[in-house]
Amino acid sequence: MTLFDMKGKVAVITGSTRGIGLAIAERMAEHGAKVVISSRKADVCEQVANSINERFGKGTAVAIAANISSKENLQNLVDESNRAFGKIDVLVCNAASNPYYGPLAGISDDQFRKILDNNIVANNWLISMVVPQMIERNDGSIIIVSSIGGLKGSTILGAYAISKAADMQLARNLACEYGKHNIRVNCIAPGLIKTDFAKALWDNPENLKASTSRSPLQRIGIPDEIAGAAVFLGSKAGDFMTGQTMVIDGGATIS
Repeated sequence: MTLFDMKGKVAVITGSTRGIGLAIAERMAEHGAKVVISSRKADVCEQVANSINERFGKGTAVAIAANISSKENLQNLVDESNRAFGKIDVLVCNAASNPYYGPLAGISDDQFRKILDNNIVANNWLISMVVPQMIERNDGSIIIVSSIGGLKGSTILGAYAISKAADMQLARNLACEYGKHNIRVNCIAPGLIKTDFAKALWDNPENLKASTSRSPLQRIGIPDEIAGAAVFLGSKAGDFMTGQTMVIDGGATIS
């Protein structure tokens, strides 16, 4: 058994049909975990689960669609995950929303509420649904995918950045609440990663060059470069880490 072995663990990953969530699901499966693939579209979830089962063995993955804006959908995600695998050891809150780019003075109330509801409130809902069984077993790992946006000010990502800063505080608070039950709660804060979600920030070559030229590694990241941190946090390797935010940004926040 290695520090990063996830055999016997069940991981639920939201927003896991593409980008960072997909990379995390694939790497956790590679390290032996059973994984629950979840996003809004059932057919896409099925395609991803089938692909993972083909690569890592039948029964490694199941598909359970859920819209994070629906409390009922999230409860169904938990119930069906338990029905499929009997438990949830690792929860990765990766799904998020960002319907607005621009100054805060221009954001509509509905857009602001959607960002806060989906990126903070929904995470707390889902965590609260999963935690009771972790308390019963006296073990669990919760991972929230935040962003370096939560560490910096922004003229175009203000509401999103506020929500991601709140996720870091959510992790700290919950780490304090659940630490006595051996439940760890941490964040991963990626920098600029080449995903569809962040396409508006890297699709323009001039914007990409301006962003990456200030970073020590001078390049954009890829989803798989975030996945290893999730495996660390979900495995024995991360057993003594809680309430922290792992920044993985090519050095962008130090330069």
